Amino acid sequence: MREKKELKGITHLGNNNTVYTSDYNPELLETFENKHPENEYVVTLDCPEFTTLCPKTGQPDFGHIVISYIPRNRMVESKSLKLYLFSFRNHGDFHEDVVNIIMKDLWKLMDPKYIEVKGFFMPRGGISIHPFANMGDIDHQKLIMQRQLQAFDTVRKND
Repeated sequence: MREKKELKGITHLGNNNTVYTSDYNPELLETFENKHPENEYVVTLDCPEFTTLCPKTGQPDFGHIVISYIPRNRMVESKSLKLYLFSFRNHGDFHEDVVNIIMKDLWKLMDPKYIEVKGFFMPRGGISIHPFANMGDIDHQKLIMQRQLQAFDTVRKND
């Protein structure tokens, strides 16, 4: 069980007075200590109800964001991630930009060994866009290339 001192800095989880901001805000993100940094393991976070705005028309864009990472010393706290992703609600950017912004914000926050962010956006004008972005430390360069090549062959099937 985690000690109280390990939960210091986690302010959103368990807070009954949660404020849902709809303006992009990476400061909402919080982390906690990875108790197993010696293990090489993957954490996947799935947000099937992501919303942002088209930067040109202001029309809503709906998507599915999947984040996977190999933690080092810090891990993202899930409620803070939910609030952060919700903060894109009024953010106007292209799908490709949003995926890269999320990846870079989480990289800066956690300094993971490896991270990837995939976006599966609903069709607009008959075209679906599925951006994929990843990055990793020096020990994960081969994984970066493997996952990028796999992304070319990935088409999301309806669940």
